[in-house]
Amino acid sequence: MEEKPKKQNALKLDIVRYLYYRGPMAINELSKLAGKSLPLITSNVNLLKEQGLIINSQYAQSTGGRRAHEYQLNRDSGKYIIAVSVDQLITKIAVFNLHNEKIKEPDERVINLENASESLNDLINFIKEYIEGLPLSLVDILGIGIAMPGFVNAERGINNTHFGLGDKSLADYIARRIGCEVFIDNDSSAIALAELNFGVARGMQDVMVVNVGWGIGLGMIVNGKLFRGHSGFAGEFSHIPLADSNNLCVCGKRGCLEVDASLLVLTGKARKEIQNGYASKMEGMFSGDGASDVDVILNAANAGDQLAVNLLSKAGFLIGKGIATLIHIMNPQGVVVSGRGAVASRILMAPIQQAVNEFSIPMLAEQCTILSSSLNKEAELLGAATLVMERTDRF
Repeated sequence: MEEKPKKQNALKLDIVRYLYYRGPMAINELSKLAGKSLPLITSNVNLLKEQGLIINSQYAQSTGGRRAHEYQLNRDSGKYIIAVSVDQLITKIAVFNLHNEKIKEPDERVINLENASESLNDLINFIKEYIEGLPLSLVDILGIGIAMPGFVNAERGINNTHFGLGDKSLADYIARRIGCEVFIDNDSSAIALAELNFGVARGMQDVMVVNVGWGIGLGMIVNGKLFRGHSGFAGEFSHIPLADSNNLCVCGKRGCLEVDASLLVLTGKARKEIQNGYASKMEGMFSGDGASDVDVILNAANAGDQLAVNLLSKAGFLIGKGIATLIHIMNPQGVVVSGRGAVASRILMAPIQQAVNEFSIPMLAEQCTILSSSLNKEAELLGAATLVMERTDRF
């Protein structure tokens, strides 16, 4: 007797997700996507309307004859998503309605992931405080999506790198402390989902999303879906040995792309050059905490500072060499440069494209479009929100 309700709820979830990702749609469009009959789709749409989750949008474009109604998610449904983006030093949080509109200004806090037990308590307290300041209750929240660095098992909610819980579920631990369902994933995977559903990768089937941040991450979209690999850890792009130097990486190996191209490394290089007498607009602007220093170098590059431009250009060329390798292995339709570093994409894209032209087989390179993210710093928060929509069953 439970099978039919389960199937019906699964179809309702599918309809909600289609409307979330694609916007207003007519019954016949939903029917084609779901592979279900028009009467069955209509019945479920009516149920969702009764719940206040769906409303009539407008008439669809006419193809002759009577125009069909379109339906969309109700931005005033009273259902919300908490999205959290975590990097090595800065954690951001926002609350979205079902139209991905923020209903309160995002907040951020310095949380250093090197201090495992402290960082976990700080993260939980930060989320609690933010939720307590919202004009809604926990029952209004569909879930909390958290995008974070590290080796993350999204299915089991485990982060093997940060927060010190080992093989225990980090997602379950945070959920118990807060009283709300929690979904976690690697930050680069979350960013790839955001680019696929809301960014320049929308509509692509095979696309690589490069996350330029504290490290150099990679989210892989294959056949229109996130590719995780055999054990869920596909995409460790930053540990390809492409660096010009022989510096030791945090992974214990030498020559990783990350040691010469990550934003954290670039800020260190900028500080060192300035101390050695290099004239730069960045002089005196670095705080030394690493968190705001990344914005200093990105903003300086966009303003034409020669030192910042040179450092980012060299990093872009190395990233481009890595992308050339990806093109040979994956033959993708596109590569998207995303993440925090995409704010300076005007500087990064030229050397990336130059390296791709230099190191890729022309026939493969010509078939792959290198794109700059339109989401930039928003990508990780949107990706975190997507984690909830992908996995919640609370409709």
